[in-house]
Amino acid sequence: MNKTTLILVLTMFFGLTAYGQSLRFIPKEQYVCGAQDTENYLHLLEGKRVGVVANQTSLIGETHLVDSLVALGVDVKRIFCPEHGFRGAADAGAKVIGGRDEKTGIEIASLYGKTKKPTDEMLKDIDIMLFYLQDVGVRFYTYISTLSYVMEACAEHDIRVVVLDCPNPNGFYIDGPVLKLENKSFVGMHPVPVVYGMTIGEYGKMVNGEGWLKNGVHCELTVVGVPGYDRNAIYELPVKPSPNLPNWESVYLYPSLCFFEGTIVSVGRGTDNPFQVFGHPDMRGEYAFTPESKSGASKPLYEGKLCRGFNLTDFAHDYAINPCELQLDWLIDAYHQLKDKGFFNNYFVKLSGDSQFQRDMENERSADEIRASWSDDIEEFKEIRKKYLIY
Repeated sequence: MNKTTLILVLTMFFGLTAYGQSLRFIPKEQYVCGAQDTENYLHLLEGKRVGVVANQTSLIGETHLVDSLVALGVDVKRIFCPEHGFRGAADAGAKVIGGRDEKTGIEIASLYGKTKKPTDEMLKDIDIMLFYLQDVGVRFYTYISTLSYVMEACAEHDIRVVVLDCPNPNGFYIDGPVLKLENKSFVGMHPVPVVYGMTIGEYGKMVNGEGWLKNGVHCELTVVGVPGYDRNAIYELPVKPSPNLPNWESVYLYPSLCFFEGTIVSVGRGTDNPFQVFGHPDMRGEYAFTPESKSGASKPLYEGKLCRGFNLTDFAHDYAINPCELQLDWLIDAYHQLKDKGFFNNYFVKLSGDSQFQRDMENERSADEIRASWSDDIEEFKEIRKKYLIY
């Protein structure tokens, strides 16, 4: 038995301590979500015209939520799809086109095209909205922004929102700069850290309770919880949440590596290991890769060019002995190698949510010094957060 297998087996059954927490690894065969607890929400849909916010992750076992609802006679009027589309094949940032679901014939309305917020027309024949997307617990992952806009639009039309909650695969820690509202965007709408340690249902409760929806509107919100959810666990998701998060390793590394999207460094889009590697044609490193255009990553950064850098798969496999925090040293090391080549782009501040982070790196602050700069804001956030925890 190799080291990686041993760690997974020990953690699965006994738990191992990481940074003061006991983390378990929960394989996809043991994954449970709120959608499976149908008795807690089907009665809410009786006699109602139902909207469903869903994508390829919206499964009950091996059956799609929409297919299950239709089979049960639920009147599903419209499907609303987020970034990456209803079947989850679109590139990050690519516009999502609406249409009709080929299997059911139900109309699909895009929430990642001309509008990110449901329009009056989209909601005209909806009595209740089901929301079921597998989140990954990171501020710049856009499904929480989609939830916020759905809640806001439904609040304006007196439509109840029912969130079918999911495990947060990065729910075991809180870290990163808290977003400053002058940097608000679709990759960061609210004053929360990069990693906020809440399920998407808990997040919805916080957005509602803190009055963060436009004009302070309040959404009638119901959260269907996850039976047996363990916050101190790494969950292997049964379906990849987006094209470039293909496995649990990429989901685990994503909070730290996505900062590179605001720089000239590739995070492996266009390879078999997106968000598990990083590199650049002019970097030094023990690992080499060449991005190529493929499904979910058309025209990736440095397409056809050899990049050197690092493969972090082994780091992910050693999660049980790694600290539960953002890994800033990778970013700092890449900056030191490439700072004379225009390292940052305009997207970095949007991702980080705080321009001070970039200034600290440019001033050659250490990882510990950078982390200390956002510690007070995190403590304030934790006081807000604890009011909305379900589990």
